[in-house]
Amino acid sequence: MKYSATTLNLASIVEHNAKLTPEKEAIVWKDVRLSYGKLNALSNRVANALAEMNIGHDDKVALVCPNLPFFPILYYGILKTGAVVVPLNVLFKTREFAYHLKDSDAKAIFVFEGTSELPMAQTVKEAFDRTETCEHLIVMTIDEKAASPVEDAKTLNEITKGKSETFETFPTAPEDTCAILYTSGTTGQPKGAELTHFNLLMNSAANFDMHLPVLDFTDGEQKTVLITLPLFHTTGQTVQMNANLYAGNRCVLLARFEPKAALEAMEKERVNFWIGVPTMYWAILKFVEETGYDISRIKQHLKVPTSGGAPMPVEVMRRFEEIFDLRVLEGYGLSETSPVACFNQFAKPSKPGTVGQPIFGVEVKCVDENDREVKRGERGEVVIRGHNVMKGYYKRPEATAEAFKNGWFHTGDIGVMDTEGYLAIVDRKKDMILRGGYNVYPRELEEVIMTHEAVSLCAVVGVKDERLGEEVKAFIVLKQGFDITESEMIDWCKTQFAANKYPRYVEFRDELPIGGTGKILKRELREN
Repeated sequence: MKYSATTLNLASIVEHNAKLTPEKEAIVWKDVRLSYGKLNALSNRVANALAEMNIGHDDKVALVCPNLPFFPILYYGILKTGAVVVPLNVLFKTREFAYHLKDSDAKAIFVFEGTSELPMAQTVKEAFDRTETCEHLIVMTIDEKAASPVEDAKTLNEITKGKSETFETFPTAPEDTCAILYTSGTTGQPKGAELTHFNLLMNSAANFDMHLPVLDFTDGEQKTVLITLPLFHTTGQTVQMNANLYAGNRCVLLARFEPKAALEAMEKERVNFWIGVPTMYWAILKFVEETGYDISRIKQHLKVPTSGGAPMPVEVMRRFEEIFDLRVLEGYGLSETSPVACFNQFAKPSKPGTVGQPIFGVEVKCVDENDREVKRGERGEVVIRGHNVMKGYYKRPEATAEAFKNGWFHTGDIGVMDTEGYLAIVDRKKDMILRGGYNVYPRELEEVIMTHEAVSLCAVVGVKDERLGEEVKAFIVLKQGFDITESEMIDWCKTQFAANKYPRYVEFRDELPIGGTGKILKRELREN
């Protein structure tokens, strides 16, 4: 008999706290403050509206929304019906939205109205019109009385008006798909990772448990997380939104990351947790150092700064820990792993340059091209198995089989495991540079170049070379007030690296291309 229980529907994390502490704040955005009771009630209205549209168990519903209260309201409302939520990048263009709607078999799509600079609703409408399988387009507007900004679309207010604030959540089974999160598609078309209710609930609980040693959850004071990572991304969803709502914490949303806005929110809302990608840490450091921003009141409350999404340069971590007098915890994971697989946890000392040890219930090892585990200290592809690993790529059995060779999920990341089980991510397979038959790992070079007194940020990529196949190129952002030539930087690199490694090309830029999730877009650097 198939086992099912409402407690394994991810939406139960909101329902549970709505029963225990309905008056406590759950979501904060500017002057909007939603209690757990209100968040649950609004999600129930969404669920009732979807049920009336004949959307239910295993139907796919796409969601295009920045970090606004609409996101959690719709996210949990969709899940309450037993449907599958498909969060999409708000920066997508028409072609990309159309691809994802068709590939995911989305029956409906919710989209924020957008702005003049980013007209999300109009862009999605163009994609919707190209997609015969998607039946419903619903637009979210800040003004509840406003009409839809695009034709033939209802607003969220229209479909939820008068709907009941109670709803009987669908009893999803542990293995039922909860969300489809699309990979970046750096090679070929993006693939949808099917994550189950069990995957996401377990990863949320594990993330909460890892913070217990540093904060007193018995003092009666509600803890606060600042969410600057996009909620359409796996880290924003699980590590920030789901994990903190599971814990009964307060989620402060920042629709767009800017260092000043982030620091002001940390101070005003007395933030305890913050998770950022390395470029966000770099931007905050740069802002504080250049403006002299007073962080004394922030330091009174901020206790858990965490980094993920990309390897943190050791120099950036060192400077942040020194200025904020805090220990930065770095973790590692992928969309396919819910996401967290490894973490530098409070119970043991951190090792800068590593992403810590596997979390509870998860196994990680490094293997060679024949799937044999390499010796500790040697490079190999990182493979993972555990409760966090997805059920597969949606409608892609061949890609799923390839990713799960010998029962382990193959990440495509190159890592080194030390004798104590700490994992260091050396590079992505796709980022590794093959120069004249020698493997060059960009992160190794980036770590060293970042120690140069003039360097603020660095990204190393491989560029085509007729003789060697690929040559090494460094893109560098200089610190304010420093001046150095390309030849001087190359000469310095010669003193730091073997002859087959050092960059033959250096290009200085005012900024590096940053994607919607805060990662440096190395593909754009290669192409330009």
